[in-house]
Amino acid sequence: MNGILVIDKPEGLTSHDVVARLRRILKTKKIGHTGTLDPFATGVLVMLVGKATRLARFLDKDEKSYEAVVRFGFETDTGDRTGSRQSAVSSQQLTVKDIEQVLPEFMGEISQVPPMYSAKKVKGKKLYELARKGIEIERKPVAVKISELRITNCELREEDPTPETQDFQLIVTCSAGTYIRTLAEDIGRKVGVPCHLAELRRTKAGKFGIESAITLEKLEQIVDEEKLDEILISMNEAISHLPERKLDGSELKRVQNGMKVGASFEGKDVQQVRLTDEAENLVAIGEYDNEKQQIQPRIVFLN
Repeated sequence: MNGILVIDKPEGLTSHDVVARLRRILKTKKIGHTGTLDPFATGVLVMLVGKATRLARFLDKDEKSYEAVVRFGFETDTGDRTGSRQSAVSSQQLTVKDIEQVLPEFMGEISQVPPMYSAKKVKGKKLYELARKGIEIERKPVAVKISELRITNCELREEDPTPETQDFQLIVTCSAGTYIRTLAEDIGRKVGVPCHLAELRRTKAGKFGIESAITLEKLEQIVDEEKLDEILISMNEAISHLPERKLDGSELKRVQNGMKVGASFEGKDVQQVRLTDEAENLVAIGEYDNEKQQIQPRIVFLN
């Protein structure tokens, strides 16, 4: 049982909760993921099963896409609707055009200050652990990249007890490590109306989209019907963005023993290579030496 599952995370569960659920459903302890989602957020959570947990480093830097509902009117201490109100409710009304005028300033590479309510570690401490104790510390800005950013008017998805607030839908495609609630807050400050994140749904992580995601309930049904193989994405497919070197029978033995194999990727900037057998199974991941035209296996899956 080695491969990738794309889960549509429900609201109210932490990413660790999803890991625990998968361990129970699949009856295996070797479960990992490529990027967390806050409990109130939903959508794509890429889960690694079995030997696929060793692929995390090749997938966790993938670009991600989101649909967010940004509520203009007031800020919260967490930057999202789970927090306490931190500012007076603004009565200023906004139009889509008001927001669109500032969006170009947030495109491309920008700097973000990580929020205190985040899992980012500073000197071994998670920021949210300090925030819950009322401690705020200085955080260094980090560089992130926004490749898509647009906003449209949208209907309220739930009854809002504060009539002065306005909801807009934000569509974002960004680099890994981008904080959408920080982006929303910064946009609000730019237009002069405080805001917070009311809803967040991840629609894509790398090549894995929401259209291929399944719910935990559906996964349980699939496992009960013994059809897991039909939805489990192979390790080879998961890292198909890496160049491939097929191995013959004698080379399989060499790679299994950690020995180098020859290869040529002329004219290409190649660093990591996936080594596969004739049946398209992922055998190993290696580092390519362009000068010597050799691949040194670094992660071997046959052992």
